[in-house]
Amino acid sequence: LPPPMAPRFGPLQLGLAAAGTAAAVLDVCVDGWMAAEYAWGGQPGLAALVLGLLAIASVATQACSWLWLRSDPPALRPDVPQWLVAVLHLLQLGFLFRCLHALRVGWKVCWEKAEEEEQEQSRMAFLSHDISMLRLFETFLENTPQLTLLLYVILQTDKAEPFQGLGICTAFLCVTWSLLDYHKSLRSFLQDKYELSWCSSIVYFLWNLFLICPRILVVALFALLWPYSVAVHFPLVWLAMFLWVSLQGTDFMESPGPEQLYRAMVAVILYFSWFNVAQGRTLYRSIIYHGFILVDSTLLALSWLWCQSGSEEHSYLIPLLSAALPCYLLGLALRVAYYRWLHPNLQAQREGGYDVVDANGRTDGLEFRSLSVPDLVNRRMQWLAQAQFPVSRTVGQRFPNGAAAL
Repeated sequence: LPPPMAPRFGPLQLGLAAAGTAAAVLDVCVDGWMAAEYAWGGQPGLAALVLGLLAIASVATQACSWLWLRSDPPALRPDVPQWLVAVLHLLQLGFLFRCLHALRVGWKVCWEKAEEEEQEQSRMAFLSHDISMLRLFETFLENTPQLTLLLYVILQTDKAEPFQGLGICTAFLCVTWSLLDYHKSLRSFLQDKYELSWCSSIVYFLWNLFLICPRILVVALFALLWPYSVAVHFPLVWLAMFLWVSLQGTDFMESPGPEQLYRAMVAVILYFSWFNVAQGRTLYRSIIYHGFILVDSTLLALSWLWCQSGSEEHSYLIPLLSAALPCYLLGLALRVAYYRWLHPNLQAQREGGYDVVDANGRTDGLEFRSLSVPDLVNRRMQWLAQAQFPVSRTVGQRFPNGAAAL
């Protein structure tokens, strides 16, 4: 039996897109609230840090959004003057404009009788994939450093204000949800991929949460000892990740200059979480990455424990730190369980007898959702999907012309 076709955009997806847009606006409002509270509380440095993280994430995201819009097919560009779109990006409103434009197209797909329905579906898929990727970039450039800052301030003052608690909750939710949304978006991009079940989605959400939490905790504790040491640690690890990404030969952007921007943003993601960017077997790269992060986080934790020995200050954090390693190992165990028992490809094997292997660099067997409308192929997500998902050897043999594949 052939795998199911990719789900069509409907009212549920429109509601989730609207909720994602509202969450992005809420996140900015919470950041403004935190900055105002710090400024009024006599901590202008912290207020500047919050606004600085927001500004860096916004500028990088808007730059990517503008570069993508310029390289998009004419059929996908908004029906507004190009200069107006440029002004909106300069005003840091380009991402919000994309979200609202996608909601408008989604409303048309769901409720209006479009004469070219398949083209509208492909157009909506194109727009939603870009939004998912931009949200991932903005989240990791803003929310993960912000989480570390919030936790550092709370540990330093031994108290948590309501705005800090809200900031931590919204930031953690944004980080883990953006990873899940990105993964689901990539799967829906392929014509014949099985969708994530609710159980698979929950496990995917939890494993990312359990892997990110210990990393943020040890970095915050390290900053608690030497606040300025993070300004040395982060650039060094970021540089190592940037070089690693560069050696993998990414081809995401349209030209070499913007490609360096993409690699720089991916390096920030890798500081906190695993992110695959290259085709081929991912097992060994994943082992190398998690081994590096585990060693680095362990050294940060041991540094804090060594300086904490003999001191009663912050001694209550020792049990919390002791739980960080089991939490990280639990996240790895959930990841293994996901790929062993809950991955959608296992359903494909059970129902269609597909012989799923790890990605081997072949791309001729992959059929992308937007190929029904050739001008609407999202080359960026196509490249990521080729790197992210395996190719079925059996299906490639059955359909040598690439008519269907995993």
